[in-house]
Amino acid sequence: MKNLILALCFLFALSAPTLAEEEAPEAIPEMVVVGGKGQNCREDPGCFNRMHPSIPAAAFAVPGQIIRFRTRDAADLLGIAGSVGPDSLAMSDFSLARVHPVTGPVHIKGAMAGDALAVTIHAIHPGSVAWTSIDGGFAQDLVDEQAVILWELEDNYATSEGLPGIRIPNGSFPGVVTTLPGPFELNAMLAREAALAAVGGSALQPDATLASPDVLCGVDGTAPAECLRTIPPREHGGNLDIKHLRAGVTIYLPCFIDGCGLGIGDLHYAQGDGEVGGTAVEMSADVDVSVEIISGGMTFAGGPHFEGPAHLLDIPSTRFYAVTGFPLKPAGSVPPRHAYLDSPTLPPLENLSGDIGLAARNALSAMIDHIVETYGYTPVQAYLIASVAVDLRISQLVDMPNVGVAAYLPLDIFIGEPGDSQP
Repeated sequence: MKNLILALCFLFALSAPTLAEEEAPEAIPEMVVVGGKGQNCREDPGCFNRMHPSIPAAAFAVPGQIIRFRTRDAADLLGIAGSVGPDSLAMSDFSLARVHPVTGPVHIKGAMAGDALAVTIHAIHPGSVAWTSIDGGFAQDLVDEQAVILWELEDNYATSEGLPGIRIPNGSFPGVVTTLPGPFELNAMLAREAALAAVGGSALQPDATLASPDVLCGVDGTAPAECLRTIPPREHGGNLDIKHLRAGVTIYLPCFIDGCGLGIGDLHYAQGDGEVGGTAVEMSADVDVSVEIISGGMTFAGGPHFEGPAHLLDIPSTRFYAVTGFPLKPAGSVPPRHAYLDSPTLPPLENLSGDIGLAARNALSAMIDHIVETYGYTPVQAYLIASVAVDLRISQLVDMPNVGVAAYLPLDIFIGEPGDSQP
């Protein structure tokens, strides 16, 4: 009898699940893929082009997992990442209401409001075509034309029939890296931008036209007047347009809602510091990132932080040419970006104290003149070149009244001799 009982116990032990089997965690996929469905952002459940804390998550991910964002170009014209775009574009094809399609948001499991998110970029896979347009930009008074060109993208360089003799090296990065604002932050941002717009300042107000998600931000949505535009960066990140956010860099963002709501978009193949024409080499791309949660958050004085290898700060050229700018102006004139102040003090002055924006404008103007005079391009072509390749850098902020900005032109982008640029 004793032997029978032992045999039955042995058989029961063989058939019973082990503790390890009972508690084995669910297998986590190596990669989460977000976005890339439909013809445009409004047809893609993994895409949004407004900011609001109630935008539903398009995907869920855990720290350490690779998240692939299948992104669209800034104007939502080229299709999903890697697709071939149109043979030509015109300014009439563009609508500011579509800017920017952002892939996501991704809910990060375990992240809570008050935490911070460390987002590491591992790889960027560009599409095959891109575009650059000029329609105003930083110094719209310098060039009174509109223009749009297409680029062909290869692994190392971009070239365009619209800029013969120019070859731009690959410096791919996302213009938009963002979390979602919380309700408190949303209300504060809406209020301060409305106050600025009310006095004539430059600030885009909520617009339900072509908004996504339509059910929340669209014309018949539940909160169309509460959805922020994606044009400016804010405390949660957004349209940072920092060209050093390349593969190998980690960006630190605040989490204002549980899960953070991570989104990435507005991919650039290349850009000059300042993106002075308003656009860079705008493309669709696949972006691979991973995240880590910093419990309890970080101290963010006003915007995201980032870190990475120092070689990303270098000019992508063996030689450069630079010009400088100071806050000087003709007597009787008002710089365009100061007009909303309606100040009687401004017009008679020929010097503005500590005005870094005016200094940058003057450096850009001098660089456009240099490119036109030295290389034979038209002013609008020179503006396009400046937007995708020229770096505006602060020289000093202390030598009052004339703070200084230098504009750096990488010379290796020119593949012919000066004067050979025109077909």
